Amino acid sequence: MSQPLEGRHPGTVQIARHFAYDHLPEHLQAVSRPCGDLAALMIAALPDGPELTAGLRKLLEAKDCFVRAALDKS
Repeated sequence: MSQPLEGRHPGTVQIARHFAYDHLPEHLQAVSRPCGDLAALMIAALPDGPELTAGLRKLLEAKDCFVRAALDKS
């Protein structure tokens, strides 16, 4: 996550870390990166709260599914 999370709610900070993709192989980074970028945009644009957390959780679940689909493709 490229934008600073200082001062954000602990729930936002905790879920944001799961959008990191630098540790993934390049072909999986290409799948994961757009979800991480969208998460960063939403965190920057929206206030902390239960709806942001729920939206990020659902985006994280979708990202995980996309990465698993890319693994199946290999």
